[in-house]
Amino acid sequence: MSIPTAAEKRRRGRLARPERMAQILHELSESGSLHVGDLSRRFGVSEATLRRDLTALEEQRLLTRTHGGALAQEVDYELPVRYREARSREAKRAIAREAVRRVPPEPHVIGLTGGSTTAALAKELPQRADLTVVTNALNTAMDLVLRPRVKLVVVGGVSRPRSYELVGPWAEQVLASVNIGTAFIGVDGIDVAGGLTTHDENEARTNRAMLCRAQRVVVVADGSKLGRRTLARIADVGEIHELITDSTADSEAVAAIRAAGVRVTVVDGLLGKTNIARARLFDGS
Repeated sequence: MSIPTAAEKRRRGRLARPERMAQILHELSESGSLHVGDLSRRFGVSEATLRRDLTALEEQRLLTRTHGGALAQEVDYELPVRYREARSREAKRAIAREAVRRVPPEPHVIGLTGGSTTAALAKELPQRADLTVVTNALNTAMDLVLRPRVKLVVVGGVSRPRSYELVGPWAEQVLASVNIGTAFIGVDGIDVAGGLTTHDENEARTNRAMLCRAQRVVVVADGSKLGRRTLARIADVGEIHELITDSTADSEAVAAIRAAGVRVTVVDGLLGKTNIARARLFDGS
């Protein structure tokens, strides 16, 4: 079953504003320009509402307003987390639910990098006094601090407003002093040649610092991230143990990662069913 389009969701009920704005940015990145009239018909809201959406996005320097529409920025921008969370929401929840099954029942330390899928994973974590979470993501920390049974370790560092992550030498110093059982890593791109990648070189170094302290490394990424490469490499594909993604992932990209010896779990973003691809066996707590 395919992921519902914006039009299909509109027939069932109008998109919430964050989802609508995320869809606008996604379509703008593909087409280069959009017209308010077309958007109004597509989303079933007034042109005045769409103009307010476009103005808000322009104020964040995510697009350029024109008379009657908008143009994409000439640079390949990184969407802020608040808009990424609204894209492929059900797929990310399904990935998160599957990822939580990797947390063993005994006392365990997990690591969570920033990202919309890891943020969804944090919301699915059980209330357990024997669970410790190490994270550099401010939004994840804000969710978990309200759950006192979970021990929370937040690394220091300099904040990145687009990803809500703390990065840099301070974060890396704290990560170098901890031991992590399972690290769940969010990425902006993953393929065999490019490895695990993200938009920011400081974020890449901090995420690698977490990855290197983990006995077991699981990448959580929706299907749009497979076959994609961005600026900064976090690690080679061969350094991870498992990839959990959804059924929108390109089958050739999945096959290539599987051929590299990585366990691949494909989750149906709508039905929550899984298909575990052949993988290498690995040790880990």
